[in-house]
Amino acid sequence: MKEKLIALFKTIGPGFIMASVVLGPGSITVSSRIGQVYGYKLMWIIVLAGIAMAMYSTMAARFGVSQEKSMLQVISDNYGRWFAALIGISCFLMAASFEFGNNLGVATAMQTITGISEIVWPFLFTGAAIILIFFAKNLYSILEKLMMVLVMSMIAAFLANLIFAKPNLIHAAEGFVPGIPKGSLDDMSAIIATTFCLHAALYQAYLVQNKGWKAKDLRTGTRDTIAGTATLAGISMLIIITSAAALHSKEGITIATAGDMAVQLEALFGTSAKYVFSLGLWAAAFSSLTVNAVIGGGLLADGLGLGRTMQEKWPKIFTILIMLVGMTIAVFFRGNIVYALVLAQAATLFAVPAVAIGLFITLNNKKIMQNYANKRMQNYIAGFGFVLIMIVVYFKYHRLIVDIGKAF
Repeated sequence: MKEKLIALFKTIGPGFIMASVVLGPGSITVSSRIGQVYGYKLMWIIVLAGIAMAMYSTMAARFGVSQEKSMLQVISDNYGRWFAALIGISCFLMAASFEFGNNLGVATAMQTITGISEIVWPFLFTGAAIILIFFAKNLYSILEKLMMVLVMSMIAAFLANLIFAKPNLIHAAEGFVPGIPKGSLDDMSAIIATTFCLHAALYQAYLVQNKGWKAKDLRTGTRDTIAGTATLAGISMLIIITSAAALHSKEGITIATAGDMAVQLEALFGTSAKYVFSLGLWAAAFSSLTVNAVIGGGLLADGLGLGRTMQEKWPKIFTILIMLVGMTIAVFFRGNIVYALVLAQAATLFAVPAVAIGLFITLNNKKIMQNYANKRMQNYIAGFGFVLIMIVVYFKYHRLIVDIGKAF
């Protein structure tokens, strides 16, 4: 039994790196807000988004174990460099949007813990991440271990608190029945963006290849990918449930700071809740800050044909550029942090169609994938995921057009 557990933990890696990217401060903030405003009513949307994320991630993992070339190089060879570049640029934009929220999360968490101004922290931790990129000899191995510790710590804190929060399990179960509360479309868009994150799904192909997994490791890769997605969706559900139990029935609570969100942990941690919550927020933000930039920078470089690993010049340059853009916006941003995080996460939806199309057509190209091409049921689920994301994109574009019309 002990040997089996050791073997299992040795195989864990890419899935948890993916989870750490998606499970950033935006996920925590949006989940907390949804629980506080809508109670348990939007639990169902996480299930649908999680299924879509799992499908696209396992598609990428299947590509990774069966191919020698990178995903965007194969797309360039078969569909044109322009398409690979478009996907790379889309991933870069998604990563930059997430990076803004990651810096805000780091700043807010550390200000709550230390009392030192939030302006200081993006400089400090972005600098630390840049040093890690330049000097870590085996970056992926370091990230795997770091992400596993941080993600598992967050699970433990929220799961322990859930016992003391005493949620209404009947109402929580009812939350898995689809329904759209009035005024919830923006928050639904944000929670889909924080769960169904296509640049992280695409990067699974690269992580699997960096891990050295081959066709014989397909089952291991699939299991790891599904475990990472389940972890991501499970934590979001835990946060919604604890937030609904602790905050939904209380009048006069508006989530605008880390302290407001921390109220949901008071059942177990009492007056220390804001420090515990802020530590979890920092862990999510810093882990996502680092890996998210690596993904965006690496995919842009590969899309442009300028390299694919952190041992090469251009992936490092683009990675650092993402970090600096996110840091600059966060430092000079003024306003409600929750609204900013929700907006930043929802903004990622504008760039995802190209990524989804690239993954779909590649995994259905039997000349490339041969026996590893998508089967009919996999295509049904992937198609559903694409429809889901396009519906949300439509609503976001419609809202943007309405807001611009009101402005003028």
